[in-house]
Amino acid sequence: MGALQARPLNSSESSLRGVYAALLIQVIISAGTYLAAKRAMTELPPLTVVLWRFCLSGLVFVALLLVLPGPKLPPRDAWRRIFILGLLAGPVNQVFFFTGLSRSTAAHGALLYALTPLGVYLLSLVRGQERASTRTLLGIATAFAGVVVLLLGRGLADARGSLLGDVLILGAVLAWVAYTTEGKPFVAVHGPLRATAWCMTMATVLMLPFAPFVAKPEALMAASLAAKGCIVYLGLLTSVVAYVLWYYALSKVSASKVAIFSNLQPAATALAAWALLDEALHWEIVVGGLLVLAGVRLTQTVMARAPPTAPLPPVAGRPAT
Repeated sequence: MGALQARPLNSSESSLRGVYAALLIQVIISAGTYLAAKRAMTELPPLTVVLWRFCLSGLVFVALLLVLPGPKLPPRDAWRRIFILGLLAGPVNQVFFFTGLSRSTAAHGALLYALTPLGVYLLSLVRGQERASTRTLLGIATAFAGVVVLLLGRGLADARGSLLGDVLILGAVLAWVAYTTEGKPFVAVHGPLRATAWCMTMATVLMLPFAPFVAKPEALMAASLAAKGCIVYLGLLTSVVAYVLWYYALSKVSASKVAIFSNLQPAATALAAWALLDEALHWEIVVGGLLVLAGVRLTQTVMARAPPTAPLPPVAGRPAT
């Protein structure tokens, strides 16, 4: 038995087609996530929706681990990272996201999540993995201006009702940025399916202490079929399929190329919210969204041209390839 090495990124043309197809599916699922969450929270408290979502996805991932060939439990030296990733993906990201979304709109949530690639870049900058440039700084300033327009475009008095919700969603975005950057080396070693299964199972375990306070089984049973269907959507499509597709893409191409596809979510979500939830397309959503997307796109163009990072150091436990 030799040392375990991270698998190299596969950038062949045929592989990229599969990655981009997977990311398009992930974008569509994620766009629907905002709408499903808003619909479920019309009948159930945010934390109740979060808990049952993770209980459902946790059961699916445990079943997957049982049938997958290979180790069912992670190696001892991976438990700390899994705990951190599970904490970020579960209690931190989702509690902030659902609580914020209950006070904001689906379009606002999607637009704020368009800052994810910016956050990934900034975190890489702090760690010395990227170098600042004029074009990058222009992109950051443009995206920041878009967020300001989004939050305050209708004036403080009119935006006051959703300002707290937007700030909470921004907290969820920060957690997702950390989950993405911290998870990339982990998924490179263990593969997207197993890495996601371990992390999301841990997220479910960390959510269980909230059960006595937020489970509300009577309210869940009394909820409409549509609300229950939305929880199934969140638990299966968002927490299982979309998360696996996200990590799958990260295992194949650079984070910058993956993040570019997340820029499609705000437009898709805003249009779906307008068509299905009767949410108005206010001018600040259009202007702020265009600024956010333009800024992120500028930053991603720079990142896409950055030299590849050095290979990950060997990790004991699997034969070298």
